Amino acid sequence: MSSIEAEGDAHRAERRAEMHGHGDHGAGHDHGSYKSYATGFILSVILTAIPFAIVMAGGFDSRMLTGAIVVGCAMVQIVVHMIYFLHMNASSDDGWTMMSMIFTVIVVVIVLSGSLWVMYHMNTNMMPQMDHEALGFGS
Repeated sequence: MSSIEAEGDAHRAERRAEMHGHGDHGAGHDHGSYKSYATGFILSVILTAIPFAIVMAGGFDSRMLTGAIVVGCAMVQIVVHMIYFLHMNASSDDGWTMMSMIFTVIVVVIVLSGSLWVMYHMNTNMMPQMDHEALGFGS
């Protein structure tokens, strides 16, 4: 086979791959490697173990500090999952990744604030005998 035929075969194979959506994996699409998946997994385990250990140990004297650390670890873990497992970065898909991240942040804020609001009001209305001031919930 001559070099011209080999180039033609390579070009045809490249065109077939592009037509079937398998072409040019380096164009802003990071499909990850074993190292990146392992890093993401280790970070996820650490970000789960820290709040678990704090809560199982009884938490800090300040419930607000305990809650802030748990929520902070959860937010960092969302970012870890988006980067290491969903392969979202600033350079891919012409800005759709940024739109996906904004949508994710909005949904997480709505779910968390709604959940906290519902839990507070359920606690207030279903357990009126509790002293909410002592728990740090206010009035």
